[in-house]
Amino acid sequence: MTGLLALQSAPLPRLAQPAIVAAGVTYFLGVAAIALWASRRTHTTADFFVAGKGIGIWTLALASMSATLSGFAFIGGPGLVYSLGLGAVFFVLPASMSSSVAAWVLAKRLRLLAEVRGILTVPDAIGARYRSPAAQGLSAVAILVAIVGYMATNVLALGLVVDAIFGIGLGWGIWVGAGVVLAYSASGGILAGVYTDLFQGAIMALASTLVFLYALSSGGGFSGITTPILAADPAFLSPWGTLGPLAALSFFFVFGVGALGQPHVIHKFYMLRDPARLKWYPLLMTGALCLTLLLLVSVGLTMRSEVASGAIPALVRPDDAMPRFLILYAPTVLAGIAFAAVAAAIMSTVNSFLNVGAAAIVHDIPKALGRAPTPALRGARVATLVLSVLAGLVAQFSGMLVAFLGIFGWGLFASTLVPALAIGLNWAGATRSGAVASIVTGLAVTLVFESLAYFRLYSFPTGVTVSGLSLVLSILVFVVVSRLTAHQARDIDADVRLVMEV
Repeated sequence: MTGLLALQSAPLPRLAQPAIVAAGVTYFLGVAAIALWASRRTHTTADFFVAGKGIGIWTLALASMSATLSGFAFIGGPGLVYSLGLGAVFFVLPASMSSSVAAWVLAKRLRLLAEVRGILTVPDAIGARYRSPAAQGLSAVAILVAIVGYMATNVLALGLVVDAIFGIGLGWGIWVGAGVVLAYSASGGILAGVYTDLFQGAIMALASTLVFLYALSSGGGFSGITTPILAADPAFLSPWGTLGPLAALSFFFVFGVGALGQPHVIHKFYMLRDPARLKWYPLLMTGALCLTLLLLVSVGLTMRSEVASGAIPALVRPDDAMPRFLILYAPTVLAGIAFAAVAAAIMSTVNSFLNVGAAAIVHDIPKALGRAPTPALRGARVATLVLSVLAGLVAQFSGMLVAFLGIFGWGLFASTLVPALAIGLNWAGATRSGAVASIVTGLAVTLVFESLAYFRLYSFPTGVTVSGLSLVLSILVFVVVSRLTAHQARDIDADVRLVMEV
């Protein structure tokens, strides 16, 4: 996330070469073909929001990996390794850990809840767990607020990538990228999104493997890469890199535990056809994420090694590490595949946001207010259109505010959903008052302290993040209030209690 936000400060290097343009066009045509196929198979809101609960485990794992990584894997990640050293892996390693934890503590329970209650969304699960429209409505509002900024950040990054490939300008890049995602999201819903994510995940895996092997060979192996770095700055390759222990462990906590509250990823558990296959999910997700980790480390260290040896000047921005590596050292065809993978990573996340946000608008908020959810597919498609246009406008006109909104979104997802959902589905002592209090705490703390930091009125010591603070406080409030209102714990419905005990 940090690297993706930094991407907003300046355009990417111009990449408009015939082979790269051809790779981009081929990629977008592939996405269009999947969208057309999925639109013909989307007939109900269950198809639109949870793909008819018919997704296999391989598809689920690759789609979740695509949504998790966003543009970070190919732009922000190598930039962080280039600037922070091996300490940057503390941003990525938690994703491997949290994928296993999510499968153990969330996936089966969410999928079984969908079976016994017919629920479609993450706020649905919170409402069912606590028999609380207030908890469901507040979680839906928090998700919707977070999605607008988080999605705008990704739309802006997608616009930069489209502009770099096709040379059409940032403004047009934003709307072309947003328009492509809107087309397949509105037509085929999450069914189109999941199978597009499968296609995109395959491209990301291929690009990761090829770039890693090419970086390793062009740098003379790990020994050839690390020798100039060790001579110039030995601490760069220490376990903490340039971060220091406090900052590294803080990021490990925020990105590890906080990942359990990212709705665009955990929502996909509803879609699995056979819950018994979940035993393979941690292995598949961890393998895919470790493959991506190889790309981050190899490209980031290779570019740092080239700078340390004097072969190239220092990069103006750390996020130029991947584009410069591809331009300077990789064959043009590989560069085309890699930048198609960048677009794929970002688009998969935007699609997931659109689906979750549309569900909040047409399903969760009306349900929490005691009204019938908006019927049929028309409402979902209109909501998808509205969110796309709003995200595009925020990306184009908000300037640096979009960075604030992106950071705000990540912290808000974590602090409002991890206690009520991830802990609540595994602790029978959790209460509706605890859930509501934790959601309100996460929303208030994140908004107040991120705003203070944005306007430079207050900042925490190095290594302490607002996301980490809000997550810790919301968990503490959740536990304390639940203890104080322990009598409410008897209100769990029998079928929900049975699901929690499985």
